[in-house]
Amino acid sequence: MDIEGIRSDFPILNDVIYMDSASTSLTPEPVLEAVLEYYREYNANVGRGVHRLSQIASTRYDDAHRKVARFIGARKEGLIFTKNSTEAINMVALGMGLRRGDRVVTTLLEHHSNLLPWMQLKKLGVDIGLISPEKDGLFNLSDFEYAIDDKTRVVAVTHASNVLGTISPIREISRICREKDVLLLVDGAQSTPHMRVNVRELDCDFFILSGHKMLGPTGTGVLWVKDPEAIEPLFYGGGMIEDVSTDACRLASGYERFEAGTPHIAGGIGLGRAVDYLEGVGMDALQEHEAQMTTRLLEGLLDIQGVEVYGSHDPKERIGVVSFNIEGLNPHDVALMLDDAAGIMVRSGHHCCIPLMKHLELKMGTVRASLYLYNTEEEIERLLEVVREIARTV
Repeated sequence: MDIEGIRSDFPILNDVIYMDSASTSLTPEPVLEAVLEYYREYNANVGRGVHRLSQIASTRYDDAHRKVARFIGARKEGLIFTKNSTEAINMVALGMGLRRGDRVVTTLLEHHSNLLPWMQLKKLGVDIGLISPEKDGLFNLSDFEYAIDDKTRVVAVTHASNVLGTISPIREISRICREKDVLLLVDGAQSTPHMRVNVRELDCDFFILSGHKMLGPTGTGVLWVKDPEAIEPLFYGGGMIEDVSTDACRLASGYERFEAGTPHIAGGIGLGRAVDYLEGVGMDALQEHEAQMTTRLLEGLLDIQGVEVYGSHDPKERIGVVSFNIEGLNPHDVALMLDDAAGIMVRSGHHCCIPLMKHLELKMGTVRASLYLYNTEEEIERLLEVVREIARTV
């Protein structure tokens, strides 16, 4: 992998060491150019015009759906562009028609975006079952066997934790769901940027990803649905129909039925270009690069007195998201120290996972370093060096 060539596409790296990609990744120059090209050269609406600019925009926007679908092993007809993964999960939670007596099973490992939409359904009388991970973030599959009963309609689980980095056994969870005739939603916001994902192999019914965590523009997300008839659209308006009368409407058969109104055209095209970029790098090479850095980061942090690392210590069981604390220090203070000392950007706090933090008894949350394709071994060593210096002062 040409790490120097990759880094040259991210000029912001000249001034900082960026280790907050689990929150939002940086955006490479080719993606920025794709967005600007839309506004400069063919700025028109999609699916609504026969003139040349509209045709170009419509083709590029449709191509972006095709690229992202191919990237996750899906067909573009079920690949819906959303404004983020939060909106995508809400579309499923509110579009399934769940009612009193139905049950949803999710976990304490979830980001609030895959927890709060389901919890709100309690107001309708929907029962919510919560599965707790072990302290290292790994699941006991028997807990899923026990939690999924004959009233369960859907299981919603993260593919990779945004706090602990641990990877969930989705295929095994899917097998349990199939045996019990239950739908499975997988939150792939953290996994898709870092590993090969194939929704057919995962055997899920809904798959979610976040564009801005995989080099795409902000305001981009994806909902993939195996069967578009499994949910009803939340939004109605232009561009989503085949016919309308004063009494009813006939919805479009493809992804358009869920994308009412003018979409984030430039964002969708930019996300397609981000997929081109990742495929150009190669997901296998990217994953190997991140695994090497994650291994070194884990080893280094575990060797520093006064530092506690959370999640599995086996790099094979996780992505490059590493949460830690320095004994006696508030994680926010540590994050500020890292920035002040070396321009190292990390996340601190609860990471939108307050129930998990309570489960782990981490009142103030953690410091989180999250790695991506543009990080280097030298940056890892610099982080470890500064953490050692901070730990010595306590």
